Amino acid sequence: MNDVDKDQFRVSKDIKLSDYPTNLDLNASNKELKKDLEQIREELGDFQNTLYAHGKYSVLICIQGMDTAGKDSLIREVFKDFNVRGIVVHSFKVPTELELQHDYLWRHYIALPAKGKFGVFNRTHYENVLVTRVHPEYILGEHIPGIHEVADINQEFWDKRFEQINAFEKHIAENGTLIFKFFLNLSKEEQRLRLLRRLRLQEKNWKFSPGDLKERKLWDAYQECYEEAINKTSKPHAPWYIIPADNKKSARVLVASILLEVLKKYKDIKEPQLADKIKANLENYKTELENEKE
Repeated sequence: MNDVDKDQFRVSKDIKLSDYPTNLDLNASNKELKKDLEQIREELGDFQNTLYAHGKYSVLICIQGMDTAGKDSLIREVFKDFNVRGIVVHSFKVPTELELQHDYLWRHYIALPAKGKFGVFNRTHYENVLVTRVHPEYILGEHIPGIHEVADINQEFWDKRFEQINAFEKHIAENGTLIFKFFLNLSKEEQRLRLLRRLRLQEKNWKFSPGDLKERKLWDAYQECYEEAINKTSKPHAPWYIIPADNKKSARVLVASILLEVLKKYKDIKEPQLADKIKANLENYKTELENEKE
């Protein structure tokens, strides 16, 4: 993995999704990919402990992708070695009645990771410029002043929403949140095969919904919305990474390696030093404990 240029996945200029591969050969067997991931996630786990002790930064990892892109399994495998006290995963579903009584960013803001912790958003605040854009009628449920019908939702509305998301991310970045945004770039054919697998394997049936097929018919619309969202919101402090997702194992290794490579650049994240008075008496404390009688 060290010979793979991670910058090729980072979006630093306007892109076309059709130019990005959905499958990438890392010249490694499944066994080698598994070993690579185990090593990387162990280092990530160590970094998480240091981040927790340091207590001045938080890390927000946003994961987006079409249905069946592998979001759940990626989260499970990449963060397996994390201490549970240092990571929180939020999976955002259809907004609740309470959430709809607030602005659309409210439920995401209150779910942000505290300093010293990792937070993973499985589906994110970007659903508010993706699903709602493909289905603008959903916006009416937000009860926004001046929005009375779908015809009121124009390009200016979406541009303003992109500005709000950029402002939200800039604000939290300036206050110590390190932001990573991953788009799992799945091919339409691979999605078809994964949906078929859900239907053919009884233990996977529960994952299937007829709605999956309805949304699949809107594939092109979703791709256009993802492309615009990525182009308008990939910033130096909150970059998007486009990850080939047809091979789940390689996608996991890529995401984990990007996280580790970028996080290791923060040389100020280190365990705090003991106070001089405590450090000077370490031997005394050790002797006291060693001399204790059972």
